[in-house]
Amino acid sequence: MRRPLPPPAAVLAFIDRINHTDLDGLLGLMTEDHVLHVLTEPPVAGKAALRPAWRTYFEMFPDYVVYPERIVEDGSIVAVLGHTTGSHLNLPDAEEARIPVIWTAEVHDGLISRWSIVEDAEQTRRSLGLA
Repeated sequence: MRRPLPPPAAVLAFIDRINHTDLDGLLGLMTEDHVLHVLTEPPVAGKAALRPAWRTYFEMFPDYVVYPERIVEDGSIVAVLGHTTGSHLNLPDAEEARIPVIWTAEVHDGLISRWSIVEDAEQTRRSLGLA
């Protein structure tokens, strides 16, 4: 039996699967009841709903890449500060790379149960230990 990845390693593996548009690998790092929550959009829950959502995103934005710059762990919660290129923002990469993004992940037994993009604000950074 495989030993579960520590939370920061699970998050980095998750990001790596996103960066390689590896849908099956990405789903393999999620719990069955995984929740994706992006800012103010309604959350999407469960692998069955997430498979087509991620597939569509990968097809529409095949050059999407997440660049983690700082990772902080607090128990099962991992916060990541970084930036992206090739996303739905449809900006030139150099411009998009200047926009900070904060992701949070909840990790249980080496699997991601919740992946969120949260508001980049000073209060958020302080509360997550990213300031």
